[in-house]
Amino acid sequence: MRKSKFTESQIVATLKQVKGGRQVKVVCRELGISDATYYVWKSKYGGMEASDVQRLRGVEAEHAKLKRIYVELAMENNALKDLIAKKL
Repeated sequence: MRKSKFTESQIVATLKQVKGGRQVKVVCRELGISDATYYVWKSKYGGMEASDVQRLRGVEAEHAKLKRIYVELAMENNALKDLIAKKL
């Protein structure tokens, strides 16, 4: 996935500018982004503060780690089941 040239805190600040009364097209033109990009940001980060974004990033990292652990355990479980089935 392509890395954004904007940090999460910059994205949140941009959303607050528009919420404060500035027009979407003006803010997008200043930042050099499309309206579609703004609305993607709004759907992902809308209503968040900078601290919420940092917590979200931490939760996503923990979730990915837990998914990897689950996959490893599931593969090990299947291997053990196959081994038991061969012995019987």
